[in-house]
Amino acid sequence: MKTRTEVAIGKFLDGYNCAQSVVYAYSDDLGLDKDAALRIACGFGAGMGRKQDVCGAVSGGIFVLGLVHGRGEQDDRAATELTYAKTRELIEKFQQRNGNLTCRRLLNGCELTKAEGQKTFKENDLLNRVCRPCVESVIQILEQLK
Repeated sequence: MKTRTEVAIGKFLDGYNCAQSVVYAYSDDLGLDKDAALRIACGFGAGMGRKQDVCGAVSGGIFVLGLVHGRGEQDDRAATELTYAKTRELIEKFQQRNGNLTCRRLLNGCELTKAEGQKTFKENDLLNRVCRPCVESVIQILEQLK
């Protein structure tokens, strides 16, 4: 049986984005259809639609935390507070491990919305050098937080 990290990295290397890979790795445990998991998380990749804001892996992690701990119709405000606390912890640990939270800074300014930036991304193997470790970090942190 594959670990969540192996599942997430496998999906990531299959061409799915960082957010999709993280959410997909938890879909079975969350009772979430795999295809729905991929679709829901799709827009969060590359810092939200290649805007390079919050790292998509982190956004995927926050999505997972919300499904595990978030406030639903039958829950009180304590669920919100718990989810917020775990979200802050995920962000803090991610920043400690990776030095930043934003995709643009993690990629040293590589502009993903432009052909030149995408070329730089590929030529410098940033997928494996930067993004893959970010996905791995989020999975490892989630395993500690759950």
